[in-house]
Amino acid sequence: LIGLLLGITPDGCCAESLNPSPTAMEALVASGLGEGQRLLSRAKRGWVWNQMFVLEEFSGPDPILVGRLHTDLDVGNKNIKYVLAGEGAGTIFAINELTGDIHAMKRLDREEKAEYTLTAQVVNADTDEPLEPPSEFIIKVQDINDNPPQFIEGPYRASVPEMSAVGTPVTRVTATDADDPVYGNSAKLVYSILEGQPYFSVDPNSATIKIALHGMDREMREEYLVVIQAKDMGGHMGGLSGTTTVTVTLTDINDNPPKFSKSLYEFVIPEDLPIEKMGGKVKANDRDIGENAKSTYSIIEGDEQGMFIITTDSQTQEGILRLKKPLDYESKRAYTLKVEATNIRSEPNSGVPFKDTATVKIVVEDSDEPPVFSKPMYLLEVDENASINTVIGTVNARDPDSTGSLVRYFIDRHTDLERQFNINVDNGKITLAKPLDRETDMWHNITVTATEVRKAIVAIRVMDINDNAPEFATEYEAFLCENGKPGQVIQTVSAVDKDDPIQGHYFDYRLVPEMLNNPNFTIKNNQDNSISVLAKHDTFRRQKQEMYFLPIIVTDNGNPPMSSTNTLTIRVCGCSKDGIVQSCNVEAYVLPIGLSMGALIAILACIILLLVIVVLFVTLRRHKNEPLIIKDDEDVRENIIRYDDEGGGEEDTEAFDIATLQNPDGINGYLPRKDIKPDLQFMPRAGQHSGPNGVDVDEFINVRLHEADNDPTAPPYDSIQIYGYEGRGSIAGSLSSLETASSDSDQNYDYLREWGPRFRRLGELYSVGESDRET
Repeated sequence: LIGLLLGITPDGCCAESLNPSPTAMEALVASGLGEGQRLLSRAKRGWVWNQMFVLEEFSGPDPILVGRLHTDLDVGNKNIKYVLAGEGAGTIFAINELTGDIHAMKRLDREEKAEYTLTAQVVNADTDEPLEPPSEFIIKVQDINDNPPQFIEGPYRASVPEMSAVGTPVTRVTATDADDPVYGNSAKLVYSILEGQPYFSVDPNSATIKIALHGMDREMREEYLVVIQAKDMGGHMGGLSGTTTVTVTLTDINDNPPKFSKSLYEFVIPEDLPIEKMGGKVKANDRDIGENAKSTYSIIEGDEQGMFIITTDSQTQEGILRLKKPLDYESKRAYTLKVEATNIRSEPNSGVPFKDTATVKIVVEDSDEPPVFSKPMYLLEVDENASINTVIGTVNARDPDSTGSLVRYFIDRHTDLERQFNINVDNGKITLAKPLDRETDMWHNITVTATEVRKAIVAIRVMDINDNAPEFATEYEAFLCENGKPGQVIQTVSAVDKDDPIQGHYFDYRLVPEMLNNPNFTIKNNQDNSISVLAKHDTFRRQKQEMYFLPIIVTDNGNPPMSSTNTLTIRVCGCSKDGIVQSCNVEAYVLPIGLSMGALIAILACIILLLVIVVLFVTLRRHKNEPLIIKDDEDVRENIIRYDDEGGGEEDTEAFDIATLQNPDGINGYLPRKDIKPDLQFMPRAGQHSGPNGVDVDEFINVRLHEADNDPTAPPYDSIQIYGYEGRGSIAGSLSSLETASSDSDQNYDYLREWGPRFRRLGELYSVGESDRET
């Protein structure tokens, strides 16, 4: 007989010991099962013989002793062993073959398996033959609180009508706990609300969510988020918890009346608006939605004649005002209506007026109506023998408009193909144009039309096309400082265009193609139809280049675009440290900046002294070039006496000018010298008269020689008389100075005039003018 010694009593408490006393065991073995039970009962010990054993789940990672098997055959016989079979044997539960101790080798989970049925048996250790019948027992897993509550169906959505009373149920949530509901409080849940106060509350036991605040208005807030918590262990400390969310939406009720957006509507309707056509719209807004927001419109005052009707647009919920009868500006020019909007649905016992009213003012606009004849048909009679231009009758039409325009009359010639009648365009009198014959045509039916006289002013505007190219707004002349920095703005350039495009001007600036890689300057667009010209470097020098020309192409945005090339002149100037332009001339470059006043005065004195020397030099040169003897213009080369013999074989006898020898002043008086001004006035002696033929050369020469020898003012050198011609055949050519004005000379400074305006003053000092040349 196998006995199972359990280590836990039926009430769950531990036994005092797993080893019974030898006396009790021996009595158990000797007396059999019944006797053993009696013995245990008598002994009042904590050992029981039970076929069910309770083991707590998740009790620990180490093996746990479940109990011990023992048989009465085990009395020191070592040839037996204990065998365990059934659910979990060998995997979850293990037995010591020699001692019969049963251990739980793994942690147990009640939620996976709540109990295990096992079989114990004693077999021969050598042959494995059963020594006793098997005994069956059950191991029950006792629950612990190891599972939190879970909301399987969450998150939840619920709805409740707005303005519901406090305590109105919204919805119910349900949480489940996998722990044992019949053992302890592991599965006893308590509900609470974590988020959603003060609008909602939850019943702690039934998990029913209720309205907690009075007057919840959908128009103020439509949706709420509620967080519900479920906690086990009856809500006590140490319990596990789980949460879920509930989205609560307030449904609409008809608690808002319609409201017109304004109290007065004004419409202008032309009098010729057709019947059933729309004349205006009104709108009453309702804060409710769906059917609760639908309204119907009606005219309750001001339309006694039934001129209008108002209907509801099912899509926009607008009131459409339409004409029911035609309008007449001349009879009534304005209407004032009172329109009412009423909700189709209303909440019972709400006590709120679900309607609103507004005033609609309608102004009738005058339309240009055609003239109206006084009669729809005229019957006129005329004798067939009536003469031409006889007045048969008169038609009359008037303009129904308030303006009362003049009316002109015309006969529709399609009804009077033979032009039998005429009508006066101003007064409507019908006259006979051709003779009548009653036997041919008894009746003539003609149509007369009346039209208004209208005047209109026609203004014709000439539209602009892009036919002018843009150009610089002014003639720019920029100044660039030598001490400037790279990237500095030299000049801001803008353009103008005579055209006037609708979209406005937009100019595009660019350098000419050959200037795209300009090493000196570049341009930058200012995004305001202007550009800035920038310097690329700081090495500009006046002595290197004084002036630059920058061609720029300006293009407009017309269709087709027009463009022009404009040149910007840039001067290189000397500037102060503050960038103020001081001088733009090359001459000024050589003057040192910052000289003292004494140095400037010294330089100025040197310049004046130099100018005085130049003036003296030119004056002396002019006096030197003047002839020594003044001759009359009429006496030049007029009387020439030729001699065949000059003596000594002279070859220039033909060119000898005797005019000087024939000068009466030279004979009768003193001839003034031009080379030196005498200090003393010498009174010459009266010369001898010439011979009868008027010429005595020998005597004339002697007289002159004597005067020259005795003249105290004469220089110690001979005075050479220069003639215009020295004879033919001379290899030396002409030695005359009469033509020096037109010949090149070392002292000719006329080339100074070609050096520009800066050398004009120096050229005037050194060069010989036209008057000097003539002299």
